[in-house]
Amino acid sequence: MGSMILLFVTIFTITVASILTLRYIKYRKSNYEVASGNSFFQTVFDTGNYGEFLTYNYLEKLNGFNMIMTNIYLPKEDGTTTEADLIMIAETGIYVFESKNYSGWIFGDEKNKNWTQSFPNKKKYKFLNPIWQNKGHISALKLATEIENDEMYKSYIVFSKRCELKKIKIESSNVKVMKRTNLSRIIKKDIERSNKIMTQKEVYKLSRKLEKYTHATETVKKEHIENIKQKYHTGN
Repeated sequence: MGSMILLFVTIFTITVASILTLRYIKYRKSNYEVASGNSFFQTVFDTGNYGEFLTYNYLEKLNGFNMIMTNIYLPKEDGTTTEADLIMIAETGIYVFESKNYSGWIFGDEKNKNWTQSFPNKKKYKFLNPIWQNKGHISALKLATEIENDEMYKSYIVFSKRCELKKIKIESSNVKVMKRTNLSRIIKKDIERSNKIMTQKEVYKLSRKLEKYTHATETVKKEHIENIKQKYHTGN
């Protein structure tokens, strides 16, 4: 019995070590650490960070000139902040990504405040409509960039490959909801079909303008989290 347990522990340890090694190689090949400031362990052992990293990894492999930014803490009109997971500034516009590293079945309607995550054991969980979340990010981006033109902004809601998007209702033409495995195909097609509305110089200049909102201090991060908690408890 003891030898069987030892064998199981050995196999488990080797499997975990192999997975971590592969993830480390992928992490080191990416520019994500520089962009986000997240270390390897902060990335792989945090579900949200890891989902963001995987999305970033897809984006940085795209052809063409673009600037990718992560964890942008943008000021809102009311004095609080909103955190955009990922932004890609390209010649064809500003692509704003909300990353959701969820499993289970996902149900949602663009018009509803909350969406539902459902599991085979019949447990269900509500979460804030990610389209609304990204709409808030885009509103803050308009303030920061001083670019009001709606045509400039494209909203992408990216879910984990571990989930199933069951019933998702979208009406807005500039909003797309997808699993991460489909991201490359969808965004490549969108870029090909879109007109260039910025020069490479303008893309770079805009990224420099937003750079000050990245790598936020711990104080800004704590204030952001407290604002979210307060909003949740008050129901606003």
